[in-house]
Amino acid sequence: MKDSVIAAQQTPSAQRTTRDLTRAAVSGWLGTAMEFMDFQLYSLAAAIVFNKIFFPDVSPAIGLIAAMATYGVGYVARLAGAVYFGRMGDRIGRKKVLYLTILLMGASTTLIGVLPTYATIGILAPVLLVVLRLVQGFGAGAEIAGATVMLTEYAPVRRRGLISSLVSLGTNSGTLAASALWAVLLAVLSEDQLLSWGWRLPFLLSFALMIFAVWLRRSLKESPVFEQRPDVVDGVALARDEVESAIATADSHEGSVLAAGIRQRKGKAFFLALGLRFGQAGNSGLIQTFLVGYIATNPAVGRSVPTDAIVYGSLAGFATVPVIGLLGDRFGRRAVYLTLSSLTTVLAFPVMLLITSGSTPGVMIGMALGLNVGVLGLFSLESVTMAELFGSRTRFTQLALAKELGGILATAIGPVLAATLTAVTGSWWPIAAMLIVYSLITFVSAYLAPETRGRDLVRLEDAV
Repeated sequence: MKDSVIAAQQTPSAQRTTRDLTRAAVSGWLGTAMEFMDFQLYSLAAAIVFNKIFFPDVSPAIGLIAAMATYGVGYVARLAGAVYFGRMGDRIGRKKVLYLTILLMGASTTLIGVLPTYATIGILAPVLLVVLRLVQGFGAGAEIAGATVMLTEYAPVRRRGLISSLVSLGTNSGTLAASALWAVLLAVLSEDQLLSWGWRLPFLLSFALMIFAVWLRRSLKESPVFEQRPDVVDGVALARDEVESAIATADSHEGSVLAAGIRQRKGKAFFLALGLRFGQAGNSGLIQTFLVGYIATNPAVGRSVPTDAIVYGSLAGFATVPVIGLLGDRFGRRAVYLTLSSLTTVLAFPVMLLITSGSTPGVMIGMALGLNVGVLGLFSLESVTMAELFGSRTRFTQLALAKELGGILATAIGPVLAATLTAVTGSWWPIAAMLIVYSLITFVSAYLAPETRGRDLVRLEDAV
């Protein structure tokens, strides 16, 4: 055992070419784009049509709440997927897990497009919708975490923030593609056409993207950091008892390297990462999911305006995301985090005033501001910072759990809570208050977190 561990520690750095980095970047971007396209397709459908075709026998307000609750169910499955696939990724490598998650997501999304509606099979329709949503969420639970870990571990240290931000561009690309598809459908189809068959088209089109993503990942090389881990032998991580045995027989340096990864008390880095995630996830659920349906209830605003606003905001995000990544590489993660979360807090009420003004330009500007500052900007930083906070032995598992638990607490519950509060109060101010609370949680977490820029990702222990 000692010889195997020492040999693993002395293996030369895993070499990756520019072509390998490019393939990893495209794979991470595409998989994340697919994940967010799938979820945005669903969230927009939940806000626009699912309350009518799967929950038709209730009032419009209750139907919207029920549709949003079904949207939130997927986040529970994501947590289970994060645990299952995260542990698998830390044990046998990132590549194998990313291959499985893309298959699960793509298949379940395609099948949503062929579901019968409530009018055809009654209560069984929303039941099947929930089942597919659970399968979709189970696969997605480790997709963005795996893509984040893979790309961060591939990236050169000095450009880690910029390159890792490509994962965030994937979320932006998926959001844009889904929103654009829905914008086209809303523009060219009548209400009857949309409800009878038009809503199925975006889900069916995702099948082609899944095939390409699966093909690309089959030839992807494993993360160089995973291959260099001192606790990995022959491509598989040693169990805790095996590492303990190796520590007992290794010299002081080798023993301390291994001990750092398995004897450190876990928890602090995880809760800091959860707080960093909370603001971005909560803001995303409100801006990209709930507000689309909320704005559509305003008779002064055209039905395509909310989706158009998401499209334009996502286009602006193609500049926002890499710029934030560069700023994080230049000034550090904490400083940029503190700035963005502060801006989101200050802008919450002005943004909501614009969005609820009834003016199309106001809605466009308000949604674009909220999306780029409070969602995409924070996501660009989150991609690299959370990966740097964790040690390589449990990075995949902890990152996936922090992302998905934050999603359950903020993104999944947020739209349902917002729908309930706005129905009770008859006003938009609870939405602004929720944006402020989410952003302040991230501000405090960034203030308490260490600066992680430039950290050695091969180290087994967490940053704190």
